[in-house]
Amino acid sequence: MNIEAINEQLLRAIGAGVAILDPDALTFRFLNEVLAEWFEAAGVGAPLAAALPDLDLEAVRAGLEAEGRYTAEASFRRKRRTLVVALTITRTDAGVVLLECQNITRMRELETMIESYSAMVERNTRDLQREKERVEKLLLSIMPRSVYEEYKTFGTVTPQSYEPVSVLTLDFIDFDEMTLKVGPSVMVSEMNDIYSAFDRIGEQFACERIKTVGDSYVAIAGLPEPDAAHASAVANAALRFVRYLARRNESHPHSWRCRIGLASGSVIGSVVGTQKYVYDVFGPAVNLATRLRDHAGPMEIVAADATRTLLGDDLMFTEIGEATVEGFGLQTLHRLGETLGAA
Repeated sequence: MNIEAINEQLLRAIGAGVAILDPDALTFRFLNEVLAEWFEAAGVGAPLAAALPDLDLEAVRAGLEAEGRYTAEASFRRKRRTLVVALTITRTDAGVVLLECQNITRMRELETMIESYSAMVERNTRDLQREKERVEKLLLSIMPRSVYEEYKTFGTVTPQSYEPVSVLTLDFIDFDEMTLKVGPSVMVSEMNDIYSAFDRIGEQFACERIKTVGDSYVAIAGLPEPDAAHASAVANAALRFVRYLARRNESHPHSWRCRIGLASGSVIGSVVGTQKYVYDVFGPAVNLATRLRDHAGPMEIVAADATRTLLGDDLMFTEIGEATVEGFGLQTLHRLGETLGAA
C-alpha cells in the first residue's frame, strides 16, 4: 500500500478509527479523532500497547512478518459502556504500519440478542413439545388412539356404531363404607394402584379401558378395531382382575371385593361434550353388562347367553339360571370360573 492509497483510506475512514504506526516500535505516528476519542491512552508517540493492553503484540509482529497483515477483535471500557472493535493492522509499501478500527459493538450486541432470542425460542419449543406430549398422554388415557387421531386431525369425532363387541363392567362391594373408613389420600392411592393393574391386564388382552367413575370400571374389546376374539378378551381380563384382587388382599391391609358383568352386542362410541369432553360408549351391550354385574356376588363374574355362546368350551361356566334383568326381560345367567369366595 503506497502513500496515495493510505491517504485514500484515511479519507474513507470517517466514523472509523485510523492510525499510522511505527513499524518497529509500534508506536503511534498519527491517529484520527475517532481513534483518539476511543482510546484515551493513545497519542502520538504512545505505544500501541498503551491503547490496547490486551492485544498480543507478539502475535501482531508474527502476523505482519508472515503475511503483512493481522486481524483481531478487541474490547475496552469507554465511560460506562464496553465497546468492541474489529481491528486490522497492515504493513504498507510506504514503510509504515496502518491500523484500522471499526466499531462493531452494535453488531455484537445484536448477535447476543439473536442468540438469546434463539435460546428462548428453543426453550419455549421444548416446553411446548413437553406440554403437547402431556396433553396427548392425557387424551390417550380417555379415548382410543384412533379416536384421538381423528379428533386431532378434524377437531371432532364422528359417532361410530361398533358391533360385535364385548363389554366388561366392574364395581366394588362396600365401596362407600371403604370411603368412610380410610382417608382421601389412602383411597386415591388404593384406586390408582388397582386401576393401574387393571389397565395393564386389559392391555394384555386388547381390552380398551373406556372410563372409571368412582368404583365403576368399564372396558371393551373389539373397539375401535374389530376383534373376532372380543368375548374371550373380556372374559380372560375379568378372570385376571378377580385373581389379582384375591392375591392383593392376602398382603394388603385393605381388602377389596369386586363383581363383574360381561355382555356382547353393539355399542355407540363418541366424544361427548365440547369443553369438558370425554370419550364414552353407550348402547345395549353396556347396559346389559351393567345389569348383569348387579346379579353377581362378591368376586363373581356373570355373563349372558350371547357371551357364553361366543366363548364355547374355552372357559368354565356354571349356569346360574334364569333371572329378570331390568330392561332386558328374562335372561339365562352364567357364572364364569370358580367363585373365589365372599370373604
